[in-house]
Amino acid sequence: MASDRDKTSEFDILETTIAGGEEITLDSSRELDAVLGDLEELLKNGDVMSTLSERGINTSLALVAASALRSYLAGKKAEAAEDFATVAEEIQARLAVGRGPNGHGPS
Repeated sequence: MASDRDKTSEFDILETTIAGGEEITLDSSRELDAVLGDLEELLKNGDVMSTLSERGINTSLALVAASALRSYLAGKKAEAAEDFATVAEEIQARLAVGRGPNGHGPS
């Protein structure tokens, strides 16, 4: 015989609230920091580096771009602008020496 709990749908459980009188706030900066940390960790992973390298993606530049995004989201706009400019200049320089848009030789 099924209990009342078994009859409750997933949505009923999710819609249950507790009246505690306190407003719950989430620290989105902590969540963003965690996501960017995960991205940086992935970009440092050997398998990911190899896959991206095969596609002509320089993971060092990607890490600088991730750092720039982290700075921008933290409100460090001057630091972010400098890092984004570095990434843009490097990508443009690589394109200028004959690499195609994906970082490989002309297609």
